[in-house]
Amino acid sequence: MTLPTSSLRRSRKTSVFLFAATFALAVLAATALVPSAQAQEMQWEDYAPRSTLVVEKHEVTRAKFPFVDAHAHQWGIAEMSGEEIAAMVADMDAMNMAVMVNLSGGTGEELQAKIAATDLHAPGRFVHYANIDFETLDDPDFGEKAAAQLEEDVRQGAKGLKIYKNLGMDIFYEDGSRLKTDDPKLDPIWQKAGELGIPVLIHTADPAPFWEPQDRFNERWFELKERPRRKRDPIPSWETLMAEHWNLIARHSNTIFLSAHLGWLGNDLGRLGGLLDKMPNMYTELGAVIAELGRQPRAAKAFLTKYQDRVLMGKDSWEPSEYYVYFRIFETADEYFPYYRKRHAFWSMYGMDLPDEVLRKIYYENALKIIPGIDPTLFPDS
Repeated sequence: MTLPTSSLRRSRKTSVFLFAATFALAVLAATALVPSAQAQEMQWEDYAPRSTLVVEKHEVTRAKFPFVDAHAHQWGIAEMSGEEIAAMVADMDAMNMAVMVNLSGGTGEELQAKIAATDLHAPGRFVHYANIDFETLDDPDFGEKAAAQLEEDVRQGAKGLKIYKNLGMDIFYEDGSRLKTDDPKLDPIWQKAGELGIPVLIHTADPAPFWEPQDRFNERWFELKERPRRKRDPIPSWETLMAEHWNLIARHSNTIFLSAHLGWLGNDLGRLGGLLDKMPNMYTELGAVIAELGRQPRAAKAFLTKYQDRVLMGKDSWEPSEYYVYFRIFETADEYFPYYRKRHAFWSMYGMDLPDEVLRKIYYENALKIIPGIDPTLFPDS
């Protein structure tokens, strides 16, 4: 039977409509699947969820009390103009930093140039530590000569000695043997520091996970991905390096040592406390490890309260806005707020709400006690 022309037209229109509708639905479905597929393929380091948690928030951009940053680095400060140093001091003033301890002073003429620059443009606001030059390590009298140079550096204005992590890990004798942190050849240096009454801030090793397999169980996996050169060979082990560090401190009981970065034991405060109990000449500081305390606020508050006379404020890298996280962890009871560097902490922070007595000790009183030459009039009740 032949259909009427009008029926054929309706049939064609219906077919066209159905095809168009089906095609449109297919396009919409495919489009909808794209974000889902992308989400499944997203890299972990790109995952940055916005928290839906609604809690009280207290931003702290200025410390409650003036503080000493006992762990800072200003390698190029001798080359800065007066205006550049003044701008840095303005940033310090804004956050209530009274004194910055530049650990990267160098030795000899380099150190003298840095001291001269800050004495000229910002008197009283910077303290510089000397460093050891290990180039002549194989000299039989290296220890004695390095101690003599340290004495001269202190005479020129150095207020402490900073030891970098290459000691123990990356310095070798000509025969290829590793210079251990507690090598007796270096004893004259530590003895001289004690005689001069200056502290030794010593950085040994790195976080222990850098020695562990870089797998899904490694808490520092992301940091090692971003900074692959931080991965360490298994020998010498982390425990070996730190044992040398602790042995050195115990052997030189007349010298004040600051074990940098909480001695990499911010994740094991019980062990750190035991070491502080054992060695009264050992102090520590908080450079680059506040995230360890920010995830355990109750335990950290108890630790800092118990050892309030042995811990100093320190930051490590110079970025003014990052200090605010330190202040917020120290001074508030805020909950679940972000750290400023994901590779160091993918977890959230919690405030400790430390009492004023503890804050004063950490912020400035302990520094005044062990670092010579800091102007006490910059601080209240000093």
